[in-house]
Amino acid sequence: MANIIDDETIEYVGILAKLELSGEERERAKKDMGRMLDYIDKLSELDTEGVEPMTHVFPVQNVFREDIVTNSDTREQLLSNAPEQKDGMFVVPKTV
Repeated sequence: MANIIDDETIEYVGILAKLELSGEERERAKKDMGRMLDYIDKLSELDTEGVEPMTHVFPVQNVFREDIVTNSDTREQLLSNAPEQKDGMFVVPKTV
């Protein structure tokens, strides 16, 4: 293992994750983290020459449309269902 995880790192990660790890769990976490870092190192060995970076697996493009208003002022229609209204607004109970 090229990447050695020490006890301080495990302790710090445990604090961040709000975990209380036993001695056995710490040792297992050290091994697991070491394997993860080794795998990342292995990935960096890959030849990515000529491969364009991508942000998504599938080709995703924004679909833009004109911003056109499709509905008109329906205030009266909305307020017709209100139990109480005043000056073109809903009247609701005070909540303080």
